[in-house]
Amino acid sequence: MSQAVADIGLIGLAVMGQNLILNMNDNGFVVCAYNRTVSKVDHFLANEAKGTKVVGAHSIEEFCSKLKRPRKVMMLVKAGDAVDDFIKQVLPFLEKGDIIIDGGNSHYPDTNRRTAELMAKGIYFVGCGVSGGEEGARHGPSMMPGGAEEA
Repeated sequence: MSQAVADIGLIGLAVMGQNLILNMNDNGFVVCAYNRTVSKVDHFLANEAKGTKVVGAHSIEEFCSKLKRPRKVMMLVKAGDAVDDFIKQVLPFLEKGDIIIDGGNSHYPDTNRRTAELMAKGIYFVGCGVSGGEEGARHGPSMMPGGAEEA
């Protein structure tokens, strides 16, 4: 098992995810990066994130093990089934009080459903749209959270 070193983890290394990770790093947070195509993790760490405190993971289990408690898992993946699929993948490695943040463009009924389903398991869920494009993600995104107030 890896040592928990990251303040937050982000799943999804498209341009928005990469830039948001770099923004968080610039603001003093240690971020763990994961992508279902794990070669993108290695490429990101060797290039855009070179010289930063960003850490990478090659599996969901490794990703979750690198997160400090309470774990904060942010996803920037395509809205819909991909969000539910990643929630199912991370759930076995989370515990009560951990937080999942959907940074995509999910429809609010899906956010409401996920909030209720995860709250029943003791996991907090936040739907948080991220606006501003790649420049905004890198230098100051507009973030619109909604979900579990406890998170």
